Amino acid sequence: MPCVASAQTPAPPYVNAPLGDIPAMPGDGNGAYKTHHYRDLFSEQGHTPAETQAKIDQAFRQLFHGDGQEERLYFETGANANGPLAYVTDWANNDARTEGMSYGMMIAVQMNKKREFDALWNWANTYMLVTDPKNPSVNYFAWSMSTDGSPRSTGPAPDGEEYFTMALYFAAHRWGNGKGIYDYQAQADKILRGIRHHPVLSGTGPFRIHPEDAPFVYPGHPWPSPNNTTAAREAAASGKPLPMRPAPRGPQTETIGPMVDEPHYMIRFVPNVENGISDASYHLPAFYELWARWGPAEDRAFWAKAADVSRNYFAIVTGPETGLTPERNNFDGSPVITRYGSATFGYDSWRSVSNWSVDYSWWQKDPREAVLSDRVQKFLFSQGISSFADRYTLDGKPLSTRHSTGMLAAAAVGSFAAASGPTSKAFVEELWNTPIPSGEQRYYDGMLYLMSLLHCSGNFRIIN
Repeated sequence: MPCVASAQTPAPPYVNAPLGDIPAMPGDGNGAYKTHHYRDLFSEQGHTPAETQAKIDQAFRQLFHGDGQEERLYFETGANANGPLAYVTDWANNDARTEGMSYGMMIAVQMNKKREFDALWNWANTYMLVTDPKNPSVNYFAWSMSTDGSPRSTGPAPDGEEYFTMALYFAAHRWGNGKGIYDYQAQADKILRGIRHHPVLSGTGPFRIHPEDAPFVYPGHPWPSPNNTTAAREAAASGKPLPMRPAPRGPQTETIGPMVDEPHYMIRFVPNVENGISDASYHLPAFYELWARWGPAEDRAFWAKAADVSRNYFAIVTGPETGLTPERNNFDGSPVITRYGSATFGYDSWRSVSNWSVDYSWWQKDPREAVLSDRVQKFLFSQGISSFADRYTLDGKPLSTRHSTGMLAAAAVGSFAAASGPTSKAFVEELWNTPIPSGEQRYYDGMLYLMSLLHCSGNFRIIN
């Protein structure tokens, strides 16, 4: 098996030196996996279990079964031979994404909502799973689809496949395995094997998702979206048309391989072979530890190593003063420079603090995660806990004026790893007092909000 720089390897010049290099803790660590104790951050601040459960139930009712125009993300849409079909939509963009579908499944299995789980998984398999053998992404899931099941992409995104895998393992343990697509364990094993062992395939587009589909070609106009209402109004006021997509550049050849970079034991941003970068928010060491115990036997050592690598990656890519993670990095941790002249903290990046803090809660193998949570909470608190921006340069320059519930929610999960004190408690209380997201931006904000309520209440658990 190839080697990768371990936590003891001397840090390159861009690494956050004050964190130091700390060897990984072997075995099961000292977190909830070993102790079976999950902290309830809300009860630690005086909120009763009944109050907390009522808050979680209300959020689920609103986001899954509330008003279809302003509140709901989950929509059932008929049935097929496998049963009901449902999707989670990014309302602002009027599409369904593997990210949201897999988040919806994770929420459903954590809350014991089998109907919703199965309906989402059925829709993903029916519409998103690439089955055309001429598409080099075959057996992956197309990351974005229109809500009528037609494609907006014919290639995958690793974060969705990771959450699909983990949700399916939990479902197998919670409900047992059924047949076909509802043999959850077999489905999880299949996806996880593909993440590491997908063959390297090349093809020239346009591609199809299913062999019977028409070839997918990006349209030369904006996708239908509620957001286009505002854009159309602004365009009309300025006397200009809506901006068009760039003209297609002709047939494009793609080479698709595994979702991990084998020599670095690291998740890729996309599985296109020529794209050699990673995204810190895709790193999920808490899940990798479970895959090292539950996944296909031949890959367990790989995932155990990947967990250690991800913890080290968090430590070396974050801003040294802010704790913010960039949207993209090279595998060695060096930054991918954006149009702002530096690496930037963006929408994907919101999740990173939650990822390492859940890892700390479940495993407690790397004390650097506590340092990072303290750092990012301290920085955001200094920006105003109710007003910090949702995008920054890594050194803390705001790149927006919008304050986002999803980013707040993920930062509140950071309190699992942060030192107990006024700042960490303020984030938990701010989440408690924040209303359920609604309106155009309710998708990403809402998914992170509800998952963070489950985390902070001790109700997002390892189901074994």
